[in-house]
This record gives sequence, structure tokens and C-alpha cells, in this order.
Amino acid sequence: GEICAFKIHGQEMPFEAVVLNKTSGEGRLRAKSPIDCELQKEYTFIIQAYDCGSGPGGTNWKKSHKAVVHIQVKDVNEFSPAFKESVYKASVTEGKIYDSILQVEATDEDCSPQYSQICNYEIATTDVPFAIDRNGNIRNTEKLSYDKQHQYEIMVTAFDCGQKHATKDVLVRVNVKPVCKPGWQDWNKRIEYRPGSGSIPLFPSIHLETCDGPVSSIHTTIELQTNYIGKGCDRETYSEKSLQKLCGASSGAIDLLPSPSTTTNWTAGLLMDSNDMIFKFDGKQGAKIPDGIVPKNLTDQFTITLWMKHGPSPGLRAEKETILCNSDKTEMNRHHYALYVHNCRLVFLLRKDFDQADTFRPAEFHWKLDQICDREWHYYVVNVEFPVVTLYMDGTTYEPYLVTNDWPIHPSHIAMQLTVGACWQGGEVTKPRFAQYFHGSLASLTIRPGKIESQKVISCLQACKEGLDINSLESLGQGIKYHFNPSQSVLVMEGDDIENINQALRKVSYINSRQFPTAGVRRLKVSSKVQCFGEDVCISIPDINAYVMVFQANEPKITITGMDHFARPAAQFESERGVILLPDIRIVSTVTKMEHSVDLREHDRANKQVVVEEMLHTLDFCDVLVIGAELDPEQECLELDHGELQGKHLDATNSTAGYSIYGVDSMFSYEQVLRQLRYRNWGTSATSDRKFRVKCSELNGRYTSNEFNLEVNILHSSNSNFMDHVNHMIFQPQFLQSVQHPEGSVSAVHSSVVPSMATIVIIICVSILVLVVTLGVFRLRSARQHGSMGHEGTKENEMDWDDSALTITVNPMEKYEKPHQTEEESEEEDIDDEEEDTTSAESDDSEEEEEEEEEEEVIVQKGDRQNATRQEQL
Repeated sequence: GEICAFKIHGQEMPFEAVVLNKTSGEGRLRAKSPIDCELQKEYTFIIQAYDCGSGPGGTNWKKSHKAVVHIQVKDVNEFSPAFKESVYKASVTEGKIYDSILQVEATDEDCSPQYSQICNYEIATTDVPFAIDRNGNIRNTEKLSYDKQHQYEIMVTAFDCGQKHATKDVLVRVNVKPVCKPGWQDWNKRIEYRPGSGSIPLFPSIHLETCDGPVSSIHTTIELQTNYIGKGCDRETYSEKSLQKLCGASSGAIDLLPSPSTTTNWTAGLLMDSNDMIFKFDGKQGAKIPDGIVPKNLTDQFTITLWMKHGPSPGLRAEKETILCNSDKTEMNRHHYALYVHNCRLVFLLRKDFDQADTFRPAEFHWKLDQICDREWHYYVVNVEFPVVTLYMDGTTYEPYLVTNDWPIHPSHIAMQLTVGACWQGGEVTKPRFAQYFHGSLASLTIRPGKIESQKVISCLQACKEGLDINSLESLGQGIKYHFNPSQSVLVMEGDDIENINQALRKVSYINSRQFPTAGVRRLKVSSKVQCFGEDVCISIPDINAYVMVFQANEPKITITGMDHFARPAAQFESERGVILLPDIRIVSTVTKMEHSVDLREHDRANKQVVVEEMLHTLDFCDVLVIGAELDPEQECLELDHGELQGKHLDATNSTAGYSIYGVDSMFSYEQVLRQLRYRNWGTSATSDRKFRVKCSELNGRYTSNEFNLEVNILHSSNSNFMDHVNHMIFQPQFLQSVQHPEGSVSAVHSSVVPSMATIVIIICVSILVLVVTLGVFRLRSARQHGSMGHEGTKENEMDWDDSALTITVNPMEKYEKPHQTEEESEEEDIDDEEEDTTSAESDDSEEEEEEEEEEEVIVQKGDRQNATRQEQL
């Protein structure tokens, strides 16, 4: 009648049932161990009750019916949400609002829906233009800008439905991409170029972005814009004569626009860009070419060359603009020949004089070219082989589109006036004046009578020293077509593969072969056209606008050194060969570079100036000018054997004002020629001294040397007093100093004796002279008493001091102290003395040697007896 037990049927149930009251049959169900909802949310099992039965073993127990027990485990919110990824990444394009950029997802290990579900997400980072919804979708709240911020990093957290948040927030990276714009990427606007760099690539990393457009071919034009540099390009700024010689042009070209000088003064009133020999005409100026510069009657063959920059003519009614005009000086207004611009046409007028035939002849030749009015520099050559006239513009041949015939001009005795920049109107007006003014710039205007110029020379004269270049042509690729214009300022490339075009453009370089290029900016423009497959409207590629910055070259300092004062007997000046003026002249060019000091002990860490050794470059003229009165052609002249100029790019002109050597050649060549220049004077009685000045130039005066002054004294035999000899001897050591440097070394500035110093030295020498004469007389008496001095044979009546590069210093006390030495010993010692003097002349000039030279004791004797004694001592 009692309940003794409850029994649970099921495998390893973590529950047990215990009897609380046997009589009433009350029992309790309890867990044997902790229950975990996350392991098992529900349990179902069968339970039965047992009575006490007949024995303790319960073998005869009676059991109740089966009851089903269903247990549901109630969840506890013990777990926090956790994100599935450690970092989330996404990319967006600027300027767009997205519904969902990306979705983050978190999970919770709790077992109940209440605690295991993620009810909310939040952005923990403040002030970011993003929002997140309940499902973890992140969107932007405003349009993003790539320029403003490339990347955003935001922290996101999650909450379960029990409002427990994630223990660890997750990082979300959002990259902002610029809107894909077709165009060239990865290039620099500024490209720096240092002189002497050779060829440098302009765009070494460039590539084309087409935004996945279906491109079939690409056409690219690279243009180097140098129309504002010099004559439209960095050209050598040598004079026209020097350039003609350099290019091997036939001689005889007459420069009608030379640099203003004493001999070429007709360009003095014109506006000029001095650095590049460019003359600017503003419609108010003209220049008259003096008579005799150009022959009056040009033959049937001649050439006119010029550089011209010209824009559209000003005013509603365009007038003729004269470049070159030969017209009547007075009375009439006939134009014999002229070159002018009219309505963007170039016209050459040539009116022949009457001869045997009275027939119509070609008189006007017209060329219509766009370049005449494009405000850029072009090189024009008019080759006249009458009746054929050919124009070369930038090396390309053009035939006239119109030739007008006219009658010959009637002969007259009226003088003609040749002008540049305007035409001289001698008749039909009350007062002769200029008319038909030119507006624009001209340079290097020449006329060559009797010759026409070859294509090769024309190409050389317009050659450009800077331009575009392609490194390693062979590696451009099979599919690339390219083309340069003649001056290599424009390069056109075409290809059908984007990567090939990228590679080709990376190889495009800038090169400037001038040693001293014009510093400044060169603009670059790259324009591209793209064709696409089967589309009418295709991708538009913006132009590249960049520039090359050419730095200033280290400027050379040209120094002329040599013997700057010497004296010679009059007989040498009067001889047929005269006297060599500059036997030891040296022209040296050095460059000063700035070098940063690395010495930490220097507080200022200033830049140090370091003088670099000799820099080799060319010169274009050296002038030897006469200082003071000009040479008298009746009795004196400067001479040079023209054989000395052969094999060199040099010419020379001679006048009473001096000697000019010009042409583009090395400093060594100029030295060689200058060392052969001679001065002759066959009327020396009227002259006692002459002064000359030497000055050299590079690039037509852009760099000039120091002014080297030379003084020459003529020694007259009638005035051969002791002062002449002393003066002569004073300058001897200076000649020694100037030649003692080896040929290959960089010559130092030679010491020179300034006139004030010379006066002081003379006074000292005269004082010493009194002592020397006294000692000499005393020594002669002693020599007679001892009678041990042997007399050597007389060699010459007079000594020519200037034929030797050695100064032999005689100590008058030497023989006095050793009166008993033999003649052989005396000769041996003389030889030793000569060797010692030679060695000292070749050694460096130290302060001690300079003092010794100043204290030299010079014996000056008078009369034959003293002369013989002096020779014996020597």
C-alpha cells in the first residue's frame, strides 16, 4: 500500500526521481548534474511508480502505468554576439549614394531565440558618413569624394535580443575610388633637365586608363613647344658668318643684320634681343644698308636666307610689309628687287634692267603658306637661278603658285638704296622716307651674290639643338607606327594595343645637345585620339600639359694669360717677319660649381665654391685691338700667314684698328693662330711703344674673356743707354715665368709688372748699380794683379737678350773670391750655373725665388772693353 520508488526509463537521463512520502506517494524529480540549454533544450522520458512489493529485491514489485515527462530547459543569456569576419572591406566609387555597400554578420551561441538572435547593429565610430540597418547592411549617407578622403575605417558592434553587445567590435574599411576618367595616369607635370644630361625620358611611368572601353586603336601626338625660345628652338647663338663656316656654306654671304659695332652700325637703331641676335620690327623702323656692302648688280644666281616670325598683318587693309628692298634713292620710286609679305603671302620681286631683248620676263614670285602668319619662327631660303626661283621653308621646297611677268626697267643713273624692315621711297613724295614697314621679328638675314645654297647646307643652318628623341627604337614593338617632323619637335605615334602605346610613350625623351643651353621652360603637349569597336561616340582622352625645366649651365670663365710686356730692338720690328706678339698666349676656361659642405664642425654649413679645372669648349672670335692711335698703314701693320688658318674653321679680318679672328673652333686652335700673329713696324723712329688688347668670346658675346693687355717697347740703338738695358732686364724674369708652365697643365694667372712697380724696381736697380760698378772696378783690378784669368774668344758683338728663355744671373763676387781657379774649372762652373738656372726656371714660383729675382744684380757695361768683359763672364 506504499510507494517505494520512482523509476525513469531512458538512456542516461540527467534526472532522478526521489520518494518524499511513501504513504501519500509524493515524489520529486530533480537534475543529477547542471543542465545546459546550449547542449540540449528539451528532454522527454517515461516514469513509473513502484510499490514496496514482497521482498527487498523488488522482484515482485508492482508498477504503475507509464507517465510521459516533457522537460524544457529555460535559457540564460550567457553568450555575447561575435562577428563572423575579423575585418570587412569594401570599395565604392566617389559621387554615388549606395543602398548597401556591404553587410556585416554576427552570431550568438545562446540557445533561445530571444538571446541567440541579433536584434541590432550599431556604428561605434562617430562623425562618419555611413549608417547601418538591423540586418548589418552599411550604406553611405552622403556622396563620397576621393580628393577629400581615399579610405574610411569604421568600427561596428552588434546586440542580441537580450541587449547584450558584442565583446569585440569589428573593423570595416571602405575605400573610395575616383570616378573612372579615361586619360593618361602617373605622369609628372614638371620634368627637370640639367645641361649635359643627354637624353632623359619625359614620362617613365605613364599609362592610359580607358575604363574598360572597347579600344581598337590609339593615335598620340607629342609636341615640344619652343616657339618662344630664341628662333623657335634652342639653336647655337653664333654669328651668321660663323654658322655659315660651320655648315660648310660657300663663302661670300653678306650679313644684312649683324650685331651693331663700329663697322656695322646700321643696325644700331633697331630693337634687338641681344642674346639671340633677333631684331624686332614694330612697324616704325627700317635700316639702310650702306653702299658697298652688297654689289649693285646681282647676277642671275644669288641666295637670300632669313629667320622670320610674323603674324597676321594689322589693320583692315593689309599693306605690303617689306623684309628686304632695293629701290631708287632719289627722284623715282622703282623697286629693283624686294622680298615682302602681303596678305600672308611671301612675294619676291626681281626687276631686270634692259639689255638686248625687250621682252616680258618673270618679275614677281608668290608663295601662299599658312606658316607666314602663324607667329612662329621659320627658316626661309630664296634660291634665285633666273628665271627659276625656289623657296625653302624649314628645309622643304616650295614652288611659287603665281609668277607675274613684267617689262624690264629702263636704265638710269639713279643710285639705289638697299633697306631692311621697310622700303625707301625716294620719289613721288615731297621728302624721301621709309614706307611699307614690316611687323614681326627677323634674324640672320643674308644675301649671297653669285651662288645658290645646297639642300644639305640649308638643313644644317636651321638645325635645332633640342628636340624629342626615342630611346631604343628597336624595342618600340611591332604594332607602333611613329613619325617625327623635320625639327624633331613633334612626334606622332599610332598603335592598336594599349600596353604597346604605354611602353612606347615611356621611351619618349627630351634631348638638348648644346653645351650652354638657353635656360627656361619648354612646354609639352600630348594629345590623343581613341577609336573604339563598333561605336560612333568613343572615349575622350584629355590632353597632357607638362613642361621641361632646363636649368642654367655653369657659366665658363674664359681667362687669357701670357707675357704682357716685352721689349725688342728696332731692327727686329723692321725685319720682313716682324715680331711675334703673343708667343705664349694661353686661353683657359674654368667653371665654378657650388658644393655643399659636409663638415659638421662648420656651424653655418655654407656652400663651398669649388673651381673645377679646365673646361673644354669652342670660341667664336678673338679680337686683337690696338689701344691708342690706330695703326699707320704707311709704316706698321699686323700680319698673319693665312696658311695658319687652313684646316681650321677660322677666318680673319685685318684693319688699322686691329686683327679679328672668327669662326667656331677650339680654344687650342685659337691659341695656335694667335701665337703666329706678328707686328711689323718699318718706321720705328716715330714709335717707341705700342699697346694691344686681346679679347675672346663664346656664343657671339654671351660669354667673354678678360681683357688681356700687352705693351710692346721698341728699343732704339741710338738711345741704348743703361736705363734701356735695365728696363729690358727687369722684364726678363716675367718672360721666364710665363713660359715655365707645362703645356698640358692649367695655366695660372701669370705675374705681371704694373708700371708703378716697374718704376720702384728701376730705382732699386739704379741704387744697386752704383754698388755693382764699384765692385766691378775693384774686381777688375784684382784680376789684373793676379793674372790668372784666361780670355775666351769673342763670340758676338751684341747680346740678343730676347732670344733666350733663360736669365743667367752672374754674381760679381764669385770670381773675386776664387781668383786662382783654372780656365777649365771656370767653364765647368758656367755649365753648372746654366743647369741650375734651367731647373729653377722650370720649378714652381715660390716666394723666395721671387725675392731672389727682385734682388738680381745686373751688370751693365759701356764700350767695347766692357762688352768683351761681360761676354767673358757669361
